[in-house]
Amino acid sequence: MVETHVLFVEDDDVIREATQLALERDGFVVTAMPDGLSGLEAFRADRPDIALLDVMVPGLDGVSLCRRIRDESTVPVIMLSARADSIDVVLGLEAGADDYVTKPFDGAVLVARIRAVLRRFGHAGGPAGERGGPEAEEPGARSFGDLEIDTEGMEVRKGGEPVALTPTEMRLLIEFSAAPGTVLSRDKLLERVWDYGWGGDTRVVDVHVQRLRAKIGQDRIETVRGFGYKLKA
Repeated sequence: MVETHVLFVEDDDVIREATQLALERDGFVVTAMPDGLSGLEAFRADRPDIALLDVMVPGLDGVSLCRRIRDESTVPVIMLSARADSIDVVLGLEAGADDYVTKPFDGAVLVARIRAVLRRFGHAGGPAGERGGPEAEEPGARSFGDLEIDTEGMEVRKGGEPVALTPTEMRLLIEFSAAPGTVLSRDKLLERVWDYGWGGDTRVVDVHVQRLRAKIGQDRIETVRGFGYKLKA
């Protein structure tokens, strides 16, 4: 069985040690670091499968660390915040995080969110396609004007030029392109893309749609107020 390597950056000794033990009991290999700079060094040395980053850590804060990681890798990132503050959440997501968890958190909930993210990325944390999401779609090429989506090679081109998307952004685009012109609610996107079997924070969807628009064209995805989003056919 392939072991999943988690990088965990948290400055609170009690939380760091307790969470590390909880994750290890669930079979994860954990590298725990107390600050952002040591976390960045560990990331570059170990190349973990997923990173858990507390927002408020010394040296290099979690949001800045997320940006540095995203500059080098598409590895999934979950932000941890002591507050459900809109600024903390949005800054983390805009920096490239795939999800966030508010502290204090239940260990079982954190593990469930980690496994959900890993499933989205097709990692050993869960078999790809088991929920009938984008991986279950018929592979092939989809074109929308100058936007070309290769769902088999997981590549996107705009005007012939490659577009670099994170795995979460790619899954989001695949969902939209599978039903062009159809409005997809935020809750439906949370279920299909983020693998939430429970209610989630729709800000995660909104920020990822903003990031996707910035890469494929601001007018490509339309907001349908009160309902959700749709890809213009």
